[in-house]
This record gives sequence, C-alpha cells and structure tokens, in this order.
Amino acid sequence: MAQVKLNRISKQYGRLKAVDDVSLKIEEGEFFTLLGPSGCGKTTTLRIIAGFVEPDQGELYFDDKCITDLPAHKRNTGMVFQDYALFPNLNVYENVAYGLKARNVNSNDIGKKVHSVLDKVGLLEFENRAPSALSGGQQQRVALARALVIEPEVLLMDEPLSNLDANLRINMREVIKHLQKDVGITTILVTHDQEEAISISDRIAILKDGHIEQVATPLSIYQNPCNRFVSEFMGSPNLLDAEVISYNAAEKISDLNIDGEVIKTSAKIAPLSRITCCFRPEQIEIIDRNDSCLNKIRGYVQSVLFTGPLTKYKVVVFNHKVINVERLNTSGAQIKKEGEEVYLKIPESFCIYER
Repeated sequence: MAQVKLNRISKQYGRLKAVDDVSLKIEEGEFFTLLGPSGCGKTTTLRIIAGFVEPDQGELYFDDKCITDLPAHKRNTGMVFQDYALFPNLNVYENVAYGLKARNVNSNDIGKKVHSVLDKVGLLEFENRAPSALSGGQQQRVALARALVIEPEVLLMDEPLSNLDANLRINMREVIKHLQKDVGITTILVTHDQEEAISISDRIAILKDGHIEQVATPLSIYQNPCNRFVSEFMGSPNLLDAEVISYNAAEKISDLNIDGEVIKTSAKIAPLSRITCCFRPEQIEIIDRNDSCLNKIRGYVQSVLFTGPLTKYKVVVFNHKVINVERLNTSGAQIKKEGEEVYLKIPESFCIYER
C-alpha cells in the first residue's frame, strides 16, 4: 500500500488543458474515486498516475518517493481496464499468472498466489476456462485478480463496470468494495457514474474541465455540494433563484423572496443578496392541507412516475416553476394524481449559492 500525492499536475493537448494544476493526497489503503462528466480529465489523471501519460508539469509521489519520471513498468501498480484486456488464447489461470511470470516469480509461488487470488474473487473452479466461456462479470473478476496477484502498491481502475448490465454492476460493486477492504490496497477508480462512486468510495474528487471542484466523503458531497455544478452533477436538485429580504438575528432565520412567496432558511445571509437555493427532491415533504408549518407552499402535480420503491413527482409551484419531489412508497402510502392540488413543506436547511 502507498500514499499517492499529486502536486500541481498539468497536462495539455494542443489548446485543451486536460488536467489543470491538480493537487491531491490519497491516503494509504483508501478507496478514492475520480468522478466527473466526459472530458473532465479524470482518465488522463489516472493515466498519469499509472505512468502511461507524462505530465507537462508537477510531481507525482508514492509515499515520499517522487516517481514522476519513472516508467510505467517500474511503478508497482495494478491496472483494471474498461474492456478487461484478457488474453483470449490463455485460460483463466494463465491470464492471472501472466504478470507473475513476467516478473520471473518461482513457479511454485505462482501457483499459490494465483489460487489464492482466484479464491478471493470466487473463480477458483474456473481456472481452466477460456475467457470466452465466462460471463462479463466473471471476466471482470479475472481482470481484477490479474491486477491484484502482483501485489501492487496501488490499484487503478478505469471505468471497470461500464460494460456490465445494471444488476451485474451492483453485484461487482459489492465484490470490489469487499475485496479492497479485505486486501487493504490503495485504490483509485475512474467513473462517470454517481451512484457507483457514492456506494463504493471513501472519498470522491469531482472534476470539471481539468479542475477539481470538490474533494470530500460521499455523504458530504451529496448533502453539501460546494457549488452549483457539483450539486447538479450529483443528482436532480431543485434550484430556485431568490432574493434575501431580511435576517432575524434573534431567531437566526433569513427570509427569502421566491417569485413573491416568502421562504425561511436557517442560513445567515445578508439582506438584498441574490442567491440560488438548492434542495433535493427527497427533502421536500408532501403534507396535509391543514398542517401548520414553516415553508408551506401550494402547488399541483404535473406528472407522476412510479418506480417501485419511490414515486417521483413534478410539481408546479410559485410562478409556474416545476420542482422535483420524491416520496418513499411506504405501506398504505397514497399516490397523488396528475392535476391534483398538493401542499409541500420546503426544508429550512438547504444549500445556498451566490448568483
């Protein structure tokens, strides 16, 4: 295991700054994810760590050793690719053993190491099968075993689950997370899948246009996105422009004007500030017409989408603005109908961004 440090790393292709002054510290044994939309620089950053791409400037360290100029084959890393990259003419055992043979490991030790790692990924009984005889999930486990068997300091994974169907992706997330904790290896994952990143990571870095927007735990990034981009990228938030009317110091409440409606928030904001309010669909409550509470607003249901565990509503409120509302389908819960009048409670605590 190794701590990985990037110090002001940059990489430019022509006029495109793929990675722009990126600094990161990834702790020993941490599961760290680089997350962002296509073209944000996450894969280039991973390939710089792997040694496949040379940075234009900056330094890269494993623990306290600078490896910026060290070629890829001399870095003790394991790589899992999106397309598995298995040798079709070799069986499972031979694929996993390939890296050990290239390192001239003793044949007896190769057998022990290969059987041990195949057991960990649940493929011991498939050692004599060809890759073509395996499912996509099994092939990805072989690729994972091949990366782990060489006992790397750092495991790198580039969109490893994107070729799998939805159920297999969920299953493989659990396999990878359990295996990473069991082995204790420093792991860096690249993905554009927010749910995948949230469910598997210790910390996440959100990238945009080669820059890091936020680094935090999954819970912190979801509940407290640092800006509008991160908020929108991490789901389907409701974003409403508002103007601050006043702040009551005694009650520690700010009054906001949203299209003529007054909404209260526990945030302290200077009067006359122009802001954007951000709250998640699951934060909004559907309440009874007679309920008395702060931030009660009236609207009507524009559309209804039943998904099984959740019902997702689009509700028209304020001055013809549409917001998203999600409600858990608990036992006995009644589903609202299109066109039905509803009353909502907006939370008093939500994210606020300056405009």
